[in-house]
Amino acid sequence: MSVEGRGADLWRAVVKRLRRLIVLPLVASLLTACGSGESAGPPTLNWYNFPDDSGALAEAARNCSRDSGGRYRIAYNKLPRTADGQRQQLVRRMAAEDRSIDIMGLDVTWTPEFAEAGWILPWSGDDRAEAEEGTLEVPLRTGTWNDRLYAVPYNTNTQLLWYRTDLVEEAPATWSEMLDEARRLAGEGKPHYVEIQGAQYEGLTVWFNTLVASAGGSILNADATAPALGPPAVRAAAVMRDLARSPAADPSLPNQMEDQNRLAMEAGTAAFELNYPFVYPAMQANNPELSEVFRWAPYPRVDASRPARPTIGGIDLAVGAYSRHPDLAFEAALCLRNKENQINAAVKGGLPPTLRELYFDEEFVESYPFADAIFRSLENASVRPQTPAYQNVSIVISHTLSPPSAIDPESSVETMSTQIQDALESKGLVP
Repeated sequence: MSVEGRGADLWRAVVKRLRRLIVLPLVASLLTACGSGESAGPPTLNWYNFPDDSGALAEAARNCSRDSGGRYRIAYNKLPRTADGQRQQLVRRMAAEDRSIDIMGLDVTWTPEFAEAGWILPWSGDDRAEAEEGTLEVPLRTGTWNDRLYAVPYNTNTQLLWYRTDLVEEAPATWSEMLDEARRLAGEGKPHYVEIQGAQYEGLTVWFNTLVASAGGSILNADATAPALGPPAVRAAAVMRDLARSPAADPSLPNQMEDQNRLAMEAGTAAFELNYPFVYPAMQANNPELSEVFRWAPYPRVDASRPARPTIGGIDLAVGAYSRHPDLAFEAALCLRNKENQINAAVKGGLPPTLRELYFDEEFVESYPFADAIFRSLENASVRPQTPAYQNVSIVISHTLSPPSAIDPESSVETMSTQIQDALESKGLVP
């Protein structure tokens, strides 16, 4: 072989080696990118929350993506419509250590369960301080477990008494007064139903919890190791039974949830409704004429001398334990529940804010006319039992109290006490 031939072969070998040196790192980098699940550009933070039809949540995701200055973008992913479906999806995915979940919208009853399972990260340092600053105390309790903050309130919710001023001159202050008014209206042949959640589901548990707290008691003891119940629970069960056996009871009470209550009120068959603020914009849209006499008042008391303590709802934001970007997720969660986004969620979706200052903001109050009633309700509000076994406790309560007309106050409470203790100790099967 000539020198020229050997030189050409040598050159081809050099070129081939250079190609390998260039191509192999490129392939490796592409494989790494594919394996990470991230594409070029800022990381995407996946936010899983309830399906919002108002557009407020999608707008919050866009606002925070914009305000991040290109550091991240938030993708709003809709969970199933029912709370049970939402929890089921999140539980399954977190049990599988799903790394694609960065921020979760948790029902206010889920924090202890998710924290004990190690599925959500605790808030600490400056992030915790910023989350707690200016946040209403009772909603903040729902995101706290064993003195650690695991979820920050995105919005809250509380029921008010909604009534018709063409039927009653002023709102009744107690359950006793309300049932008396319903009987009077029934005797006059006028709309008289009291719409409330009587179906065998979480709404029935909320009704009972509110009445127990309003009577001065609680479902569990202070450290959530045993049922408390007692006389306040017996009193609460009696109120539920009395309504169910009176003319105030809608015939479909044993099957009614919040939206059925709304529809009955909009149809003009009811005089009173215990429900969340979403009913106000719905009434304006669906029955403008009736909305002229549709008003709100504080939740009725069990005892005239003791304020009602309605049970709060709402959504808390938690950071997934397996997130690839936990630091950015904490930052994004704070943005999602900032003043601008909470106002938007309240005005568009009827979801009460968790920042105290907004209830004294004149511009906000003008667009949210029942803000003062909501604020006063939240100041006296109660939370549902905080325990990792909450789902089982709730099932026991709703099963025992369904249908409300069949309640025997003392024996029903005794049954609940035994079964709640079993649920806390993970004994046997829930009903």
